[in-house]
Amino acid sequence: MVSEFDLPESIIDRKVRNMKMISPSNREVDINLDNNDEYIGMCRREVMDAFLRDRAASFGTHLINGLVTKIDTGANRQGPYTLTYSDYAAGEATGETRMLEVDLIVGADGANSRVAKAMDAGDYNVAIAFQERIKLPPEEMKYYENLAEMYVGTDVSPDFYAWVFPKYDHVAVGTGTMQKNQSLIKGLQQGIRERASNRLLKGEVIKVEAHPIPEHPRPRRVVGRMALVGDAAGYVTKSSGEGIYFAAKSGRMCAEEIVAASQGGQRIPTEADLKVYIKKWDKKYGPTYKVLEILQNIFYSNDAAREAFVEMCDDKDVQRLTFDSYLYKRVVAMNPWQQLKLTFLTLAAVLRGQALAPSSYSPVASAVRSPEQVEAMEAVSAIKGGIRVKRPEAKTHPSTTTPGKADSQDSREPALAGKP
Repeated sequence: MVSEFDLPESIIDRKVRNMKMISPSNREVDINLDNNDEYIGMCRREVMDAFLRDRAASFGTHLINGLVTKIDTGANRQGPYTLTYSDYAAGEATGETRMLEVDLIVGADGANSRVAKAMDAGDYNVAIAFQERIKLPPEEMKYYENLAEMYVGTDVSPDFYAWVFPKYDHVAVGTGTMQKNQSLIKGLQQGIRERASNRLLKGEVIKVEAHPIPEHPRPRRVVGRMALVGDAAGYVTKSSGEGIYFAAKSGRMCAEEIVAASQGGQRIPTEADLKVYIKKWDKKYGPTYKVLEILQNIFYSNDAAREAFVEMCDDKDVQRLTFDSYLYKRVVAMNPWQQLKLTFLTLAAVLRGQALAPSSYSPVASAVRSPEQVEAMEAVSAIKGGIRVKRPEAKTHPSTTTPGKADSQDSREPALAGKP
């Protein structure tokens, strides 16, 4: 993504070349990128957004600091299109109500898209992502210099994974789950804090964030001269939750079709013109979404399957396949031997996983720090701030709590696959 969208290295906080997969029983598997030219770039969302806004303005885009409050779409949503918005250019808290007539609307306004509602795009299932930014002392951040961690297990998510991703001077520690489990989210967050606590004890929570993540594309992504891209369209992959790249890519593909159809500004693109973007998108990325959905249904179904998934990641071919798919956003083809090997590994790992991770598994001690080291640190240090969850003595399931206040805007911090 870095090279494809000409992003400067100045916005990248960390170049991750090592990933640690941690199973329900705390088995750790290290996945490393052998090519020094490849990395997963970690950056803060607010930094990336500011850069993109400034670059758009430098190319002539007229930026408006405002909030759209109403969209009139005309008869049968075919236009004319009129936006009503509050303009905050003067710095007033309420803003000045203004109206703007437009030829086309591209909805890049996130999972709670107002454009999608105006065009009756239909709903989709969503997952809930919750994370805390935890600032660590420099000596603790050294551990996460170029390392990210992914945790799986019912204690951190019944249907997804939890993460520790390094950023500028802090780590993003979070989890995700389907909306039906929303009441569990803070208990699941407590679970990842406990699983990763041996590296977070000296940390301080500096920000709490939450956001809905679409689980599949909306039924309608083009209506009239209105089109959806990114989260608004539902372009987030199963298994990984990756959405930043697909937001940028879909925005570019949609814009390219608009430019081509407008013929240098001589005509206004039609619904048929905009649907060319949808056709190309589905052809290019549809198979990737389907394969990742199958993988999520298989390997995130229970702790035995999660044990199997982590065990498989110890194989070099699987590691290469995983990183290639993440770096280049496609399902990478394998030769027949690799396909046969992967099938065997899957079956064998699932069978062993049933024995390794029964439903009542008890996590083993982490290999990062010994129990004695952790106990000594807990006596003098603890994570400051963030969520607090009262938990029952028998920790068989994450406890439910009343959701607290969190930053609900789309502030997921992007992981950018790139090559310098």
